[in-house]
Amino acid sequence: MTRVNNTFETDRKAMIARIKEEARFTSSYTGRKEPARRVIQAMNKIPRHEFVDRTQQRLAYIDSPLPIECGQTISQPFIVALMTDLLDLQENDVVLEIGTGSGYQSAVLSLLAQEVYSIETHEPLARSAQKKLHRLGFDNVHVYTGDGYFGLPEHAPYDAIMVTAVAEEIPHPLLDQLKPGGRMVIPVGPRSGQQNLMLITKTPGGEIKEKNILPVAFVPLTRYHKDKTMPVDLDEPTIDPDQDKEGEINEN
Repeated sequence: MTRVNNTFETDRKAMIARIKEEARFTSSYTGRKEPARRVIQAMNKIPRHEFVDRTQQRLAYIDSPLPIECGQTISQPFIVALMTDLLDLQENDVVLEIGTGSGYQSAVLSLLAQEVYSIETHEPLARSAQKKLHRLGFDNVHVYTGDGYFGLPEHAPYDAIMVTAVAEEIPHPLLDQLKPGGRMVIPVGPRSGQQNLMLITKTPGGEIKEKNILPVAFVPLTRYHKDKTMPVDLDEPTIDPDQDKEGEINEN
């Protein structure tokens, strides 16, 4: 069972209130006045301060992206809620996530789906996230290192796919791995310039439909060609400085 630290409970409640406010403000773009109750409940359970550097913990629940290792970021909570909500996850769904990052988004998905497979390009970051997720009890998240553009065909098809880095085009391998009736959320656009969060649906007949949701700003989808996408080995060294603690953060 996931251990949830209540030290930051007030901050988490304030974060949820800001997410709901932002959802109402952007509803003309998204068509959604508030994230689904299951999404809100999941985000209220996740200790976001566990997924940022100790120096950032007092900022963990503001509605803003924060820097993490390897030049990456942990996404703004509202964007995490919106992208998760757009997937309309069911408890038996199998999800593919491209861009594990800190593991925070993976943790949110894990409370809403049966299994989450996540690919991270940066190996040290992938090991850090997997160890953190394992320590906190999110055991249905499986982190791999590799080029996320090509997905993870050995576990396909997926009920839902989430891409947490901007791609210049929608990767065709991910479309192939999306189950008929499935949904994909992905930011699309140039590395610098206008990016749009898009909802991609595959009809039961296999037709692909695209919908622009709202303008966003994401780090780029890093490409590299490794022979094989590999699961993270928990025995490998990690960059997570808190890997041996018991999941309890002292606010002081």
